[in-house]
Amino acid sequence: MNAVAPPAEGEALSTSLFAVEGLRCAGCIAKLEHGLGAVPGVAMARVNFTTRRVRVEHEPALDDDALTDAIAALGFDAHPYVEAVSGAVKRESRSLVLALAVAGFAAMNVMLLSVAIWSGADTATRAMFHWLSALIALPAIAYSGRPFFASAWRALRRGRTNMDVPISIGLVLTAGVSLYETATGGEHAYFDGAVMLLFFLLVGRFLDSVMRSRAEDGVTALIRRVPADALVLGKDGTAERRAADEIAPGMRVLVAAGERIGVDGEVIEGASSVDRSLVTGESDPVAIGEGDPVLAGTINLDQPITIRTTASGAATVVADIARLMENAGQSRSRYVRIADRAARLYAPVVHSLAALTFAGWFISGAGLHQSVLVAVSVLIITCPCAIGIAVPIAQVVVSGALMRAGILVKDGAALERLATIDTVLLDKTGTVTAREAPVLATLDAQARAILLALARASRHPLSRRVAETLSREGVIAAEGVCIREETGCGVAGSFDGVEARFGKARWAAGVPGGTVLATDGRSPVAIDMVETAHADSAAAVARLRSMGIDASIVSGDETVAVERLGDALGISARGRMQPTDKLAVIETLEGEGRRVLMVGDGLNDGPALGAATASMAPASATDVGKLTADLIFFGERLTSVPTAIAAARRTRRIVQQNFALAVGYNLLAVPLAVAGFVTPLIAALAMSGSSLLVVGNALRLNRIAR
Repeated sequence: MNAVAPPAEGEALSTSLFAVEGLRCAGCIAKLEHGLGAVPGVAMARVNFTTRRVRVEHEPALDDDALTDAIAALGFDAHPYVEAVSGAVKRESRSLVLALAVAGFAAMNVMLLSVAIWSGADTATRAMFHWLSALIALPAIAYSGRPFFASAWRALRRGRTNMDVPISIGLVLTAGVSLYETATGGEHAYFDGAVMLLFFLLVGRFLDSVMRSRAEDGVTALIRRVPADALVLGKDGTAERRAADEIAPGMRVLVAAGERIGVDGEVIEGASSVDRSLVTGESDPVAIGEGDPVLAGTINLDQPITIRTTASGAATVVADIARLMENAGQSRSRYVRIADRAARLYAPVVHSLAALTFAGWFISGAGLHQSVLVAVSVLIITCPCAIGIAVPIAQVVVSGALMRAGILVKDGAALERLATIDTVLLDKTGTVTAREAPVLATLDAQARAILLALARASRHPLSRRVAETLSREGVIAAEGVCIREETGCGVAGSFDGVEARFGKARWAAGVPGGTVLATDGRSPVAIDMVETAHADSAAAVARLRSMGIDASIVSGDETVAVERLGDALGISARGRMQPTDKLAVIETLEGEGRRVLMVGDGLNDGPALGAATASMAPASATDVGKLTADLIFFGERLTSVPTAIAAARRTRRIVQQNFALAVGYNLLAVPLAVAGFVTPLIAALAMSGSSLLVVGNALRLNRIAR
């Protein structure tokens, strides 16, 4: 990215987001970022390769149309980002499946025909089989080669090259030479090599697309959790629903019990309690009254309240978290940086090598036909198929193995980052701990029946958990009358003339304490909620420690409870952490050279999940947490965290071996091709063999140790 002259003093930069088609390699990223950075008025351009989007910060005078034209001038099709184009990756995957199927069908049939030729068919039979091969191969190449041909044409049309240019040239020349050999009665044609080459290239492209389609956009999911409208109260007593972005600060908004709040604001009328877990991660509801602040995305639990709006739409805290998440996902991996440099060298080096080979053989008197065959062999044998699938094939194999172990890999590139982890930050509730459960062992049958009747009459989270627990135990609710809920206090009712209350101890029984069930003629019974660590939390922490990884807890819950859990596991712990606090911890650690894995389950973890080197979330996490995380583990097995790290480290070794195999193949094969010892058919077989070797090595990842 390049910086240009800043806007006039006091003039804020605007931000535009574009969905970009045709991003194929790290060279494309560099081309787009540097090219946009040179446009007057653009302060920064940053590509998110996973989501195929580019974020541009620019002067307000520079509109989206001008930026779209600037992107088009660089050789890419772009559209201002809207949800309508957000499924482009999945559409690309479907298109590649069709192309791959056609190429695979053609390769199988052409290879069958080639067997007859290799077995010693006479001249007439050989010519017939060559023509049959041409009838199958040429349409297949024309159809299945479109992803490469279109990309190469866009690049060449704007005076640049990319990795698809030599691929396209090799395919076209191989098909052309084969057709010429067939038409002139030549002994050899290379249709089998061409379609096999195309098939393996499409395999690599499809695997990359599959991994990309798993990288869902957590920001979009986050925004969807906030209501699109709210009920605005007019000064004349009228009420109307308005879109969130039409609600101005100072407007009064009425929020019903059980409704999610759509704006940031301050309570001016009413009292209730709110579930803030989506935003802060706090597991317990928070009582609110007049003068208390509330945030968009939280849930009003008990009674209607009226709010004076302070922020709405893009100005809310949730929107700020969304922006943090979007910006956090922009970092580049080490392999992408290596590929960036390789992409700049590959096309010109291969073109130059093939051209020099042709010139050398032609000048030496070999003739046009022989010179072209040798040059084509060089183009084919240097095809980056093995290098292209070295990473995605390993990622897909290990992803399948991890899935069988209960771990879903959403972003294959995250496995590379996961392999470098030396620090793990764990959220508390829902990640390290099991769900809170009420302790009801001291209650007799009658008390349980009364408690169930009271608890199921309330929307309060604690009441819901009590009701769920008693219902699972088969308890039948008592018949009661006059059951009512008092906001912020609890639930009361009458059962056969016996008054009973369930709620805060001071309200229910006039005694200090937490939550109790109080009935006439009996002592109040405390209803305690117990939150315990998952059964394997200690084992997971011990395994992380044996791997040389430091672990600690960062949570939005109360400090005392968090530190108590940390002491039980023998790790450090910090409580009352807001989303920005967790983000600051990660930035501090990474500034010290640490590589951080964030494991969390709530919206408050969203920015941290996006900013960390890698991220994981349990399947019980919020939608936003699951969509933002790189990996998701099922069940309540925290040992999935060290398992995933160990698998990632092994994958890194396999990828390095694959690169060594691919490079070693080229060091051996290219000199032979330049020297004329390799025909296009042998070049295609050698290229395919190198790809199979890489695939076979990656298959060793099928088994992982839990």
